[in-house]
Amino acid sequence: MHTVKRYLRLYRVLVTQFLKTIMQSRVDFLIGLLGFFFTQVMGIAFLYLVFQQIPNLQGWTLDQLIFIYGFAQIPRGIDHLFTDNIWLVAYRLVINGDFDRYMLRPMNIFFQVIAEKLQPDALGELLIGTILVVRSLAKGIVIVDGLHIALFFVSIFAGALIYTSIKLFFASLAFWLKVSGPFLQIAYDMANFAKYPTEIYSKGVRFLITWVIPFAFVAYLPASFFMKTDASAGVVGIECGIAFVFWWIAYALFHRGTQVYESAGN
Repeated sequence: MHTVKRYLRLYRVLVTQFLKTIMQSRVDFLIGLLGFFFTQVMGIAFLYLVFQQIPNLQGWTLDQLIFIYGFAQIPRGIDHLFTDNIWLVAYRLVINGDFDRYMLRPMNIFFQVIAEKLQPDALGELLIGTILVVRSLAKGIVIVDGLHIALFFVSIFAGALIYTSIKLFFASLAFWLKVSGPFLQIAYDMANFAKYPTEIYSKGVRFLITWVIPFAFVAYLPASFFMKTDASAGVVGIECGIAFVFWWIAYALFHRGTQVYESAGN
């Protein structure tokens, strides 16, 4: 318990210092936030354009797809907000030798990486996701009872952990490849496939985004449970299991990477 309190205190201190830094340039901060919010709005506009040509997509209505889209943005936004610094491991920190500073401090290395930075742009994802979920509640698209409400928050947490695990896994490859950003970018972009029903894809793509890089379990599959009365709550249980397994694999790879890390030198 003492260790947990210590890390929470350290996290608060580090985040406070980071917020002071970004507040030095408030215009850049606001422009970035608005730009990211606009990007999310364009994603919704794309759905409307698709449904002007295809009013019914494999039995799914526009309102249902909007809920899936919004639901997917919440765990992604949480991951984006708290663990965005992992991208720098993949692109810059290892090859430049900047990872040295984490190795020298008497703290958990992963904690240092994620505590060094928050990504305020993620507020755009979280805001859009929340608005779309509330809209779906108002339209009666989703099932509202004690079980579904509880599992909604469980699913959001598990989905965010899946995002972080996939990001950490591919970023950790940089300890051997020096730069693993392109591989991480390809894998992370596959999350866009999970915003739509997997039935519209080929069997190969469905298998890939369900069991290999399981983004279907952070969006379409759990979202289906919250909309369909005949869907099993087991899908959220499977999501939690996948989140745990992928986190264990990703963190083990990261830990092993820190053991073989070699400074770039001068």
